[in-house]
Amino acid sequence: MNHIPETSHLLTLARQVLHIEAGAVNALADRLDENFATAVALILASRGRVVVSGMGKSGHVARKIAATLASTGTPAYFVHPAEASHGDLGMIAHDDVVLALSNSGESAELTAILPLIKRRGAKLIAMTGNTASTLAQEADVHLYAGVDKEACPLNLAPTASTTAALALGDALAVALLDARGFSADDFARTHPGGSLGRRLLVHVRDVMHTGDALPSVSADAPLKEALLEMTHKGLGMTAVVDAAGRVAGVFTDGDLRRALERPLDIHTTGISHLMTQNPKTIAADRLAVEAVDSMQTHHINGLLVVDDSHKLVGALNMHDLLKAGVV
Repeated sequence: MNHIPETSHLLTLARQVLHIEAGAVNALADRLDENFATAVALILASRGRVVVSGMGKSGHVARKIAATLASTGTPAYFVHPAEASHGDLGMIAHDDVVLALSNSGESAELTAILPLIKRRGAKLIAMTGNTASTLAQEADVHLYAGVDKEACPLNLAPTASTTAALALGDALAVALLDARGFSADDFARTHPGGSLGRRLLVHVRDVMHTGDALPSVSADAPLKEALLEMTHKGLGMTAVVDAAGRVAGVFTDGDLRRALERPLDIHTTGISHLMTQNPKTIAADRLAVEAVDSMQTHHINGLLVVDDSHKLVGALNMHDLLKAGVV
């Protein structure tokens, strides 16, 4: 039966691991040199893709680096080095750049395909922890990702070394992102199914209520008409518009509560005397996340949508944004 260590011991060990791995990344940053810039330039000059490869734990890191590159504007994919010797080498083309990861720089599966990569004419960037290794010596560019020690108490399991390699891969991806002028819109187009994509792709026009679902009354309407409109449309507010359809104000649940604090006749009291004038509005082509920011900043639950002439074209509330997954 396994012995469960004391909490204090577990926390001490965990902190040691984090300190060692953080130290490995900090040391990596301090010794970064012109080889990094050369690697970036090599990839930018390539007309092909970045083929990332590695065995074992380095292979797992390589898969993540390939995914990060691909999602930030640098076409990339992972090729397993062992499978490359059995046909997958055909996935590597003349214009590609191969990014090979191996802490020792001597992974047999990688060194076995080095001559074949060279023969195909692809460029090779090696990321290793051994500058004298076969992989480092054969590479067009070598990125040194060595660490003083692993976070494993036995100094055996790849821990600090994989963290350093992963961080260096992220640095490479971000440098390429910046060099390509990769924008938030570009990022959204590669992440359309996630929350990030929704925040960057969904516009106000995609979620706003229009037509018969749009609550609106004229500026000379009585309170009763405004209450019925709010009830039927279910947005907790109604727009108040002038004869030309321009927004004159908004009447919300909050306005109603304040109105009920004084004597009034719902049949005769005009909505123009109770509405909030100069309400916050937004254009239909703005991002939905901007509507969220506006609502949160001004402590309101809904927004009217207007065109360039300040005419009412839509309305939305926080529930619509929650439903769309923007919040």
